[in-house]
Amino acid sequence: MEDQQIVALYWQRDEAALTETAAKYQHYLTRIAFNILANHQDSEESVNDTYLKAWNSMPPHQPVQLAAYLSKITRQLSIDRFRKKHRQKRNGSQYERSLAELEDCISAGDTTVAEVDLQLLSEAIARYLTGLAPQTRIAFVLRYYFLDSIRDIAACCGMTQAQTKSLLFRCRKNLYAFLKEEGWI
Repeated sequence: MEDQQIVALYWQRDEAALTETAAKYQHYLTRIAFNILANHQDSEESVNDTYLKAWNSMPPHQPVQLAAYLSKITRQLSIDRFRKKHRQKRNGSQYERSLAELEDCISAGDTTVAEVDLQLLSEAIARYLTGLAPQTRIAFVLRYYFLDSIRDIAACCGMTQAQTKSLLFRCRKNLYAFLKEEGWI
């Protein structure tokens, strides 16, 4: 079933929307959740919560790209679940590893950052990503947005794991320099 048809089912409040969403996106959303949570049961709960949040948010929202809409919900719910369960302990999930890799570029400090600053930082990172070669941009997004493992990124991009690690290292180093030049660091 096409995404537009699934969204129409949500708008009609037809429970078949949930069945169709699960049939089409279960694996995709579970992978995103697992990359963050590193736990199958928590991942399943996060995906189920995604379906509920999608149900409650449509209407009024009418996403054009259902996959992106659902992945954003899953990602945020999974991060919230991760933070709640692991406030003090370290788990070794892809989420934690990817944050550790970006630590030098962007402070993960405990201070409250104004919405405007977050938006401006987001725009600066988007400008940086726009200037990257497509393969580098894909690897960066897979690692730091979808939180894929180095192994999965290497397979997707047709590189070795060592090449992928090196590419991401150079990308982080260049991002740091870019953000420093932009006045963020």
